[in-house]
Amino acid sequence: MVVGQFVMKHAPTPNLEAQLFGLSTLIQLVKRARHASSEQELAFIMVNETHALTPYRQAVLWRSDRRGVGRVTAISGAAVVERNAPLILWFNRVLSRLDKEAMDTPQPVSASNLPAKLAEEWGEWLPAHALCVPLALNRDGKFGVLLLAREQPWGDGERYLLQELADGFAQAWQSFLGGRRRSLLMRFLGWRNAYKLAILAAVCAGLCLPVRLSALAPAEVVPFKPTIVRAPLDGVVDRFLVEPNASVKAGQPLLDLDPRAIQNKLDVAGKELAVAEAEYRQAAQEAVFDDKSRAKLTVLKGRTDQRRADVAYAQSLLERIHVTASRAGLALFDDPNDWIGRPVTIGERLLEIADPTQAELEIWLPAADAITLQAGADVELFLNVAPGAPLKAKLRQASYEATPSPANLLGYRLKATLDDPAAAPRIGLRGTAKIYGDEVSLFYYLARRPLAAARQFFGW
Repeated sequence: MVVGQFVMKHAPTPNLEAQLFGLSTLIQLVKRARHASSEQELAFIMVNETHALTPYRQAVLWRSDRRGVGRVTAISGAAVVERNAPLILWFNRVLSRLDKEAMDTPQPVSASNLPAKLAEEWGEWLPAHALCVPLALNRDGKFGVLLLAREQPWGDGERYLLQELADGFAQAWQSFLGGRRRSLLMRFLGWRNAYKLAILAAVCAGLCLPVRLSALAPAEVVPFKPTIVRAPLDGVVDRFLVEPNASVKAGQPLLDLDPRAIQNKLDVAGKELAVAEAEYRQAAQEAVFDDKSRAKLTVLKGRTDQRRADVAYAQSLLERIHVTASRAGLALFDDPNDWIGRPVTIGERLLEIADPTQAELEIWLPAADAITLQAGADVELFLNVAPGAPLKAKLRQASYEATPSPANLLGYRLKATLDDPAAAPRIGLRGTAKIYGDEVSLFYYLARRPLAAARQFFGW
């Protein structure tokens, strides 16, 4: 009995067992945090493995700087934080407000602690009870907040354990932040030898060297002042009489439009003319004895002339369905099978006739790569078929405004004339053009794109 009483007296109670389990879990979490190899691993431990110490449904980690500006860096159950997701945007606003409140220990928070506009969405994103756990060190101030949320209220014992865990998390996190700051500081303060200063001076001097600003853009060899062959009337393409890129002579037939619709109009106009002429002859015979018929002669004669004009017009249209070349050169167009049977309207572009010995460059400079260009600027063309033999050219003109290119990209259309027209490549070849602009410093040449991106991001 004595032994039994002694055992019963010193046996651990369930409450003591829970406390021992909580303390051991706390020690393990702090140890894991201190051995984390990166901030990402530490953030994962904070929002996911803290659940072993105290249950919750959702955890969010907020990282802020000394100015109170920050963002959500980790969320439980998610490998990546989508910055533009509605949930993350709402968390950013809520935690930004909670981060500004002066709290040194974990404090329960709910929708009542927020303005009405933010509190309206609390029920949609979080359970009723949340605990705001500040992550801070006395010498550096608060630099983060861990928000835990669940359906049950938070007890004082859990708050004490989370306070100790927050101190361990803060120290582990501070080791990453402090290590980076110390290494950066030592990197600058350690340059005290003369040769290091000489290297720094040489780098600064090199960044001031003048270089020519340039830009790369897709280019194509196009005909210089080609003749555009357009549809002479509304109709349907019947057949092509020449092959693509074939040499043609002045007056040579190029294509025919379908004559059936015009032939039908000509037949109808011919029948109407015959009827009008018959009515006119009959009225002329009756006019000898009938005054009423004599009065109709003028009207019938006018109608006959109108029908005759319709016939002449239909005949002229029938003659215009045969499209011929107005000059000698190359007939430039796509596959004729794409045109046969296709309806065209009057004035629509059908093909081009170009002189193969006269070509120029058409360049589409993207709006994001635009530089200051002047007429006569140097241009180099690197053809896809011969990238090792660039062709020299001079900028002839540049569009004033950016327009969509054939690739549906916003850019400026440039035209350049080849320095050696006799060595002009075949029309239709493509490549990359390098356009040279004004002289700038090497620093500006290297930092132009980063500065432009920063200006667009920060709205300078």
